[in-house]
Amino acid sequence: MSDFHRSAPARSFARIALSIGIAALATQLAGCGKKAAVDEELAAALIQPVARVELAAAPAVAAGARKGEDIYASVCGACHESGAAGAPKAGDKAAWAPRLAQGFDGLVKSAAAGKNAMPPRGGAADLTDGELKRVVAFLANKAGAGFKAPD
Repeated sequence: MSDFHRSAPARSFARIALSIGIAALATQLAGCGKKAAVDEELAAALIQPVARVELAAAPAVAAGARKGEDIYASVCGACHESGAAGAPKAGDKAAWAPRLAQGFDGLVKSAAAGKNAMPPRGGAADLTDGELKRVVAFLANKAGAGFKAPD
């Protein structure tokens, strides 16, 4: 019977610890099922996409009125800025030297017909002759030519 009395304090401690554990568990379970308040505006802001594409119509320009710089930016720059498909880079005097030796009319004729991977008129079939001359002068002048672009 002496063993029974020695373990009584241990059993008492175990009962108290068990009671505290059950009380803590009941407190935790009491909150289950309740939805936390969510700031809908903040949540919407946090899940926005990384990027968004918006398409807008380009401003209408009268046929034949585009400037050489504008045509270069929208048509020619895609290849001549990076040197894609073997296109001579804009401003590269060494690459343009043999081409500039053809003269302005020779460059215009080459651009109109297309050269190597470049399609006729750089792929912009809607270019007028005046626009083609303006963009050729602009691009050639970036490489050091002194061509006068037609008005």
